[in-house]
Amino acid sequence: MTNQTDPLVLFMPSGKRGRFPKGTQVIDAARDLGVYVESVCGGRGICGRCQCEVQEGNFAKHGITSSNDHISPLGEKEKFYASKRELKEGRRLSCSASIEGDLVIDIPQELQINAQVVRKADDGRHIDRNPAIQMCYVEVEEPDMHKPLGDIDRLLQAITKEWGFEDIKIDFSLLQTVQKTLRKGKWKVTAAIHRESETARPHLIAIYPDLKNEAYGVACDIGSTTIALHLVSLLSGATIASSGTSNPQIRFGEDLMSRVSYVMMNPDGDKAMTNAVRESINELIGNVCKESKVSREDILDLVFVGNPVMHHLFLGIDPTELGGAPFALAVSGPIDTYASELDLQVNQGARLYMLPCIAGHVGADAAAVTLCEGPHRQDKQMLVVDVGTNAEIVLGNRKRTVAASSPTGPAFEGAEISCGQRAAPGAIERVRINPETLEPRVRVIGIEPWSNEDGFEALATKIGVTGLCGSAIIEVVAEMYLAGIITEDGVINGDLAQKSDRIIQEGRTFSYILWRGKQQLAITQNDVRAIQLAKAALYAGIKLLMDKLEISEVDSISFAGAFGTFIDPKYAMVLGLIPDCDLKKVKAVGNAAGYGAKMALLNQDYRREIEVVVTKIEKIETALEPDFQKHFVNAMAMPNKVEPFPKLATQVKLPPRQDPSNSAGVPKRRGGRSGGRRAR
Repeated sequence: MTNQTDPLVLFMPSGKRGRFPKGTQVIDAARDLGVYVESVCGGRGICGRCQCEVQEGNFAKHGITSSNDHISPLGEKEKFYASKRELKEGRRLSCSASIEGDLVIDIPQELQINAQVVRKADDGRHIDRNPAIQMCYVEVEEPDMHKPLGDIDRLLQAITKEWGFEDIKIDFSLLQTVQKTLRKGKWKVTAAIHRESETARPHLIAIYPDLKNEAYGVACDIGSTTIALHLVSLLSGATIASSGTSNPQIRFGEDLMSRVSYVMMNPDGDKAMTNAVRESINELIGNVCKESKVSREDILDLVFVGNPVMHHLFLGIDPTELGGAPFALAVSGPIDTYASELDLQVNQGARLYMLPCIAGHVGADAAAVTLCEGPHRQDKQMLVVDVGTNAEIVLGNRKRTVAASSPTGPAFEGAEISCGQRAAPGAIERVRINPETLEPRVRVIGIEPWSNEDGFEALATKIGVTGLCGSAIIEVVAEMYLAGIITEDGVINGDLAQKSDRIIQEGRTFSYILWRGKQQLAITQNDVRAIQLAKAALYAGIKLLMDKLEISEVDSISFAGAFGTFIDPKYAMVLGLIPDCDLKKVKAVGNAAGYGAKMALLNQDYRREIEVVVTKIEKIETALEPDFQKHFVNAMAMPNKVEPFPKLATQVKLPPRQDPSNSAGVPKRRGGRSGGRRAR
């Protein structure tokens, strides 16, 4: 039995936490919370698969000060293991170490068997090519006693003569190797020229002996939760390999403001996060190179995008100023530098470009999404929503475009939900509830059949059903509303406990049992409230942009981001996450930020386009808008307290809603086919 005085332990990157008595082994705490920690040797300290790391520092959001002093000293099993095999500095064996105080414990990515499924694939759309890198094969005149020009000078002359580049600048790093390269290629070499624009001075950044008919670039989206990286051929435009991982900064804070707070409260906290993300990106580069059998030396251009906090931390900039008004960016324009300046392990001369940010909380990722979807190229009103811990919203057309950010928090990604988790095998991703019996059926990542279909039970026993990921969190709350389990105000109807044993009382509120198994999963009243707060913040931000454009509806909606890809538009609208719109005009556009990065990688004209567009986008600061609170309060209801949602009502049978002006309590029907029974 635990109590509130027991140490609080937080496991990352899952975000699961709980209190445990002092002396509890770390592996037992992990298993009690459903955190998967492998132990092949049965806890004898032989296999080393249960390694973990203690993260030190003050984690204000969680009320935890974590320290290596809060875990037991190195035990005999650990010392024996370290003497026989490698135990990296800072690593502990969770089968040996015990809890002595508050802890934040990181399960290393390479040891996570049930690791998060990073679903940010490149969608393969065609992009016209005009890269900043050009490969130029030349035959250089050999040295002559009568012509005293240096080898480099004759190389530059050859490039100018055969390719038309004038006033070429050569990277200093090449001066030491050019002669050996020329002789190795028998005076036939391929020069890599970087030219950021038609008017920019060309740079010779790499030289290869003989004919080199391939060059590669990297397009990378640094999300606050996940990092997605693509290796791209600069000559064909094809994506050669992709790799993704959880952002290692999660251990410092699940949302952006938590990470800014960590920097404020921990000296050199920004450096720790910068090193973590750069190391992770280098690992991803290694992954794609290994998969495609491409040398790191052949990567010559890299394009990165990310929200403002990720942008600053990746660049090594302290993000403290982004933690409060006026949310000042250190730099908002595009970044053009050498990849080596950011410790990236690619060709020494490789260049790095980072898209411009739109404003203090609307970053380079939102700029990339805008570049990809192109609301500024449309005649009709296009709404683009990138849903994450901090939702970024862009709305408009070719005449006028506005943007805002909305602090949705990590609820949609499971962090604030009692049974929430990130998308991984064993996570429920789809939910349907029978409105008559209130019985659910679910679909689980890693299991093809639904829970009521043949074959599910055997697979569920093998894989396990461990929690709900973001798409299921959206669906379960929407389905509970459609089934009458919760009212439009988000209250779980306790009267239904007489009808179904899935409605249970917990103190003064009620919960809905979604899953009964080895691990019971319940949707609590607090879970519903967390989703209401998140969706209301997003919808209020959207409404402010609609107010600025003086429009009452949008013509199309694009859901961007890995999370947005798996949201069912119907349920997002039932929940009131997005405004009423023809469901046929609502689509998921995948990792649009990563795709926008790829567009900028393959065509420098897109770089010039977005550099101009971001200066024209009007940024709305939601915190300063007087109508934000009004829109927020209305959006707490499902789908909304005042918005009618007539288009949705033609597709979904919405429960009747209470007329706030009707004191007699007679239900008021919505427009369209919105009939159906009233929620009890």
